[in-house]
Amino acid sequence: MKRTLLASLMAATCLTGAASAAEDKIKIGLIYTLSGPAAALGEQGRDGFLLAADQIGKIGGLETEIIVIDDERKPDLAASKARELVERDEVDFVVGPIFSNILIAIHKPVTESGAILISSNAGTSNFAGKDCHPNFFVTSYQNDQNHEVMGAYAEKQGYQNVFLMAPNYQAGIDSLNGFKRSYSGGVAGEVYTELGQLDFSSELSQIAAFQPDALFTFMPGGMGVNLVKQYNQAGLGSIPFLSAFTVDETTLPATQDAAVGFLGGATWAPDMDNEANKTFVSGYEEKYGHVPGTYAMQAYDAAQLIDSAVRKVEGNLEDKDALRAALKEADFASPRGDFTFGNNNYPIQDFYLVKAVKREDGKYATSMVERIFDDYQDNYAAECDMK
Repeated sequence: MKRTLLASLMAATCLTGAASAAEDKIKIGLIYTLSGPAAALGEQGRDGFLLAADQIGKIGGLETEIIVIDDERKPDLAASKARELVERDEVDFVVGPIFSNILIAIHKPVTESGAILISSNAGTSNFAGKDCHPNFFVTSYQNDQNHEVMGAYAEKQGYQNVFLMAPNYQAGIDSLNGFKRSYSGGVAGEVYTELGQLDFSSELSQIAAFQPDALFTFMPGGMGVNLVKQYNQAGLGSIPFLSAFTVDETTLPATQDAAVGFLGGATWAPDMDNEANKTFVSGYEEKYGHVPGTYAMQAYDAAQLIDSAVRKVEGNLEDKDALRAALKEADFASPRGDFTFGNNNYPIQDFYLVKAVKREDGKYATSMVERIFDDYQDNYAAECDMK
């Protein structure tokens, strides 16, 4: 833990320079999973945010202090660290996390303190609906939506017998619900694995026995790496592998050719053709030496969102109503293209089918195939009483 705090202070020192008066400074806490098998996801989130901060300079035109926290994928620890950020460090914004169970743990301590919480990844159904909060914004998606893309694709392909598999936590439950919302065919099997599971021999045996039309899965981070490798080793390559957040820029460096051609749902891919995306991708690859994923892009947008809003209110962080209204405008150029915030502060945006490819430079990435949904709002917004 001392190492984490030291790293946090070093990160803050590098970005702030000389100390400044409190009213001339913006303080931002980043909470990401930066250790363990899922560290690659959190590292992309952290690095995407810091890239934007570096490109912007002074976020919102104010001296900027950024405190980086490793939640260790432990909800209790994350909640404790979130309280420290808002009570001891008095941050204006908290950005993160990766995992939905961490979001659920930190949501109340942050939002009820008066600070603004911006999730750059997790987007649970409860906070999109009945538990929406004016101090909570999302720069990613509602958890179901990318999975709904794959359900729509499976429907379009005429699949009638799909095997479903996800880890047993809120995002995993949301993922399969999302797939089934867009898919009307049969289900060969529906399995929830342990979160963090790395051996899928039992589940793969079931798939081999059922011989479904396709597999749909959500297995982020190291879980996805192991699943893809074991899937091919089990000789299941003839069964289409459909996923979200399983085959992406965080896992492709490890899975490489084993995942090429696998399809997924996304709001963005590194080869999207717009100037904001070219600036982001080239800047990220130059700074960090590898291809950015959605975790990085969404955190990059979180930094841009904060910058745009704070500039609109001319650095006045005390007027929360004005600040929230400025955030709601989302007035910046996103690498994903234009999007707006719905009444629940979740994005209304386009969704795409993407596939894993090996680029000419030898690096692996996802690539655009086709648009599936246009300006798509999540299915829980009607339950939110905000406007």
